[in-house]
Amino acid sequence: MKQSTITLSLFLFVALTACTVQPSRHATDEPFRSVYHHSPAQNWMNDPNGMFYDSEAPLWHLYYQYNPHGTTWGPMHWAHATSADLLTWQEQPVALYPDSLGTIFSGSCVIDRENTAGFGEGALVAIYTQSEVCGQHQSIAYSFDGGQTFTKYEGNPVLRGDIADFRDPKVFRDELTNRWVMILACHQEVRFYSSADLREWQYESSFGAGYGAHGGVWECPDLIKLGEKWVLLLNLNPGGPFGGSATQYFVGNWDGHTFTCIDEPAETKWLDYGKDHYATVTWYNAPAGRTVAIGWMSNWMYANQLPTVAFRSQNTIARDLYLYRDDAGEYRVGVQPSPESLALKGNKTSCLGDAAVVELSLCGEESSVITLSNNKGEKVVMTLDVHAQTFSMDRTASGDCSFSLDFAAHTVAPLFVKQAVNRVTLFIDHCSIEAFGTDGTWVMTNLVFPSEPYNHIDVQGGTAEIYDINL
Repeated sequence: MKQSTITLSLFLFVALTACTVQPSRHATDEPFRSVYHHSPAQNWMNDPNGMFYDSEAPLWHLYYQYNPHGTTWGPMHWAHATSADLLTWQEQPVALYPDSLGTIFSGSCVIDRENTAGFGEGALVAIYTQSEVCGQHQSIAYSFDGGQTFTKYEGNPVLRGDIADFRDPKVFRDELTNRWVMILACHQEVRFYSSADLREWQYESSFGAGYGAHGGVWECPDLIKLGEKWVLLLNLNPGGPFGGSATQYFVGNWDGHTFTCIDEPAETKWLDYGKDHYATVTWYNAPAGRTVAIGWMSNWMYANQLPTVAFRSQNTIARDLYLYRDDAGEYRVGVQPSPESLALKGNKTSCLGDAAVVELSLCGEESSVITLSNNKGEKVVMTLDVHAQTFSMDRTASGDCSFSLDFAAHTVAPLFVKQAVNRVTLFIDHCSIEAFGTDGTWVMTNLVFPSEPYNHIDVQGGTAEIYDINL
């Protein structure tokens, strides 16, 4: 679219000696290319969208905003990648190109099993925004080859915009009404529409006035059922807790026509407390009743200036969402590494290397400090403060921060559940750190650009186990 029970000795010091970092067997074309995160082979990428799971293949499909003409934001297309394991991705041909109605912004895909649209039973239908000088509108296209190619509906657009920001349709089949429901981001609110056939849409309701953060435009909405409640995911730019882009959410109820939030209007609940987690959306048709999400690992404050060469941007690892209650009884969304992501954990090692999974056990009675560093003196310092009940990450000395005055940052996450032992899992890759708290009760995602990989980890107030990457 446009421009996140063991006995411990207090303050145990763990110092793993420096290791000689060997080239990864997944070495790629430049030093900041990730080992296990999805990124385009070349050129610009931003929001993931249109994701669906093909249970017959079985295969995960990921579409994303893409500029095939350069490494900065430009005329948007839907690029396409597929994966059997959410870890290794196969690039596919570009799926949707701009046309006379405009460029192809974010959207979603559904499987029309009952042929409600008349394209054919079991058609895969993409619903997406087209952006042109005169406004933004919603169009549809259909596929019978597993989403490799699409035929655009000759009656496009199916829903014309009446304001400048009118985009990012997320569509699902509502069991309450037996109709299709579309959630649209409309400046600083979301609107709900319904349809019997995916072609003609009627307005149902709006949500947003007086709720959550309004520092910028609302984008990329998603309405999902978690346990006994419904959760509205809503991405915001700018206005995030540390500047720029972020994902907020609202917990409430859905009656087939209206979303009713049960949170306090002035409260903002953030899905990820890092600076590089945006455009979070979930897969349609995920197996076993799971809710699987992915986000764009960047921030519009500096996304166009990141110090990569052949490509720009990557996605987070896959994450499973669930609902829990915090110590105050409030509903919160838990964010756990998906089982597929946890399968990255390989053999135990003493060397961080260029990518690793680190499992930390930190004392719940005293504060802990975790430092990742390299031989150049570059470092990332993470602190779990049990008195303030926060986890923070300081990347101000992490490596190259020169490309943007907005990049150096110190991000802080509240700890919503007090733990006797705080367990933190770090997913470290060439240019990123994703930190997950105990049971996913909080998560923090930040980019880093060290001149060489971090090969030391020091832990005060806990223990660390390092695992190599199993790919």
